[in-house]
Parts: sequence; structure tokens; C-alpha cells
Amino acid sequence: MRNEAMKLYVGNLSYQMTDADLEAAFAAFGAVSSAKIIMDRETNRSKGFGFVEFADKAEAEAAIENLNGKEVSGRALVVNEARPPKPRTGGRY
Repeated sequence: MRNEAMKLYVGNLSYQMTDADLEAAFAAFGAVSSAKIIMDRETNRSKGFGFVEFADKAEAEAAIENLNGKEVSGRALVVNEARPPKPRTGGRY
């Protein structure tokens, strides 16, 4: 049985943190497929949250267990399983 991938939401990030810093913080728990901090389109500054993806769900769960509430770069992280994006609304139709 193949293990499934899992995407994590990571909140309350330091605004100085980079994608590489984010990946390094989670790499201790397994192979990180991707680590992306969400940037504001207009200011090009971090929005203070991002997403980390693991190929192995067990590794992702270990990361949640160990990093949720843990202080990284002076801020207590919020780490949980990412929810699917909400459908965008707006426009006239």
C-alpha cells in the first residue's frame, strides 16, 4: 500500500523567514516535497503563513505533532493539515 502525500498549513511565521528556512524547519521530520511562504502580491512581503508538503503522511503527522505551538524564529507556529482552498466568489455571475 502506497502512503499518500499530505499538505500542511503553517501559520504565525516570522516575516523574515524564507522558503528555504521553512523547508529546513520541517526537513527533520522527513522528505519535504515543497515549502512555500505566501507573499502579498502588492508589497511582495510575507503574509506570515505558508504551506509545506510531505510525500509521506506519517512524516507530515510527526511534523504537526512536534512543531505545532513550537517557537521558531521567535514565533509560536500554528501547524495543521491544510484544508482545500475555498471556491473564489465575486464577479457578477
